[in-house]
Amino acid sequence: MDDLVTTRLTLRLMSPAEAADIVAGEPGADARWAPGYPTDGDKGGARRYLSTCETSGDPRPFGSFEIRRREDEQVIGGLGFHGVPDENGQVTIGYGLAPGARGKGYASEALRALLEFARSQGVASVRGDANLDNIGSHRVMTAAGMRLVGVDDQLHHYLVDWTGKDA
Repeated sequence: MDDLVTTRLTLRLMSPAEAADIVAGEPGADARWAPGYPTDGDKGGARRYLSTCETSGDPRPFGSFEIRRREDEQVIGGLGFHGVPDENGQVTIGYGLAPGARGKGYASEALRALLEFARSQGVASVRGDANLDNIGSHRVMTAAGMRLVGVDDQLHHYLVDWTGKDA
């Protein structure tokens, strides 16, 4: 699979070996990690991807992606799918950025590209969530075209649905 490229970013699908490096917090020989990367969220996403690989095989292209800034090729964050689409064609996504890369629109730009990719792969709908106090993430999902569909005692739940059924 080719990288997903936006105006300022390259989204590069990770291999299991690269995900293992993230979990270990040790960059591979060719890795260019920005300060503050990987975050605990990046490590959690890499663990989820590796667990999926172990239990049901490599889910690529519905795996985890590095977010690289094109101007300097530094990895500034990660995003990806929590697995392959379910029986209804729905996937769940997650994302995060190193602290120094936040507030610049990178997460919204990356998420828009991932949503476009999901749609091109026949995905019917995409879910995401964020902690109640994570206003930045609420803004990211809204800016990327997702809409708030529910709030519980811990999370705001977002959805983009291309079927018109409000999955």
